[in-house]
Amino acid sequence: MARLENLVESERAHLLGLPCPTFEKAPWKTPPPLKKCRIALISTAGLHKKDDRPFEMGANDYRIIPADIESKDLILSHISANFDRTGFQQDWNVMFPLERLRDAVDKKEIGSVADYHYSFMGATEPQKMEKTARHLAEIMKKDAVDAVLLVPV
Repeated sequence: MARLENLVESERAHLLGLPCPTFEKAPWKTPPPLKKCRIALISTAGLHKKDDRPFEMGANDYRIIPADIESKDLILSHISANFDRTGFQQDWNVMFPLERLRDAVDKKEIGSVADYHYSFMGATEPQKMEKTARHLAEIMKKDAVDAVLLVPV
């Protein structure tokens, strides 16, 4: 993982100078106990199915990933040259811990895994994603998702 103190001064200054947006509201709903929760994954790794379109620079949309997907059918199309793909190549659970959620269901630690999961391109400004994220939240409500495991990459 890159650390600010390990970057050259110009890169560190650039990152520290980026705006950090704030939002007027922070919606929150207390979910049921984890043992009863239906959980969906949201990754910002730019993941998609092999037969789906790759992400483009600044994309503010998402890709739908079915719960029955296998690791060999998941593609990482994050486009930054500075993005380290090594962990994903060794274990997809680093960026998309679907197998860990399945294990948690088997151990009765969570209620169920949602039928669909989602991935965004994380290198996009949050303000450009807000409308899409709100739309996706409505879709997940209709799918009876109680909680989301956000995997920021």
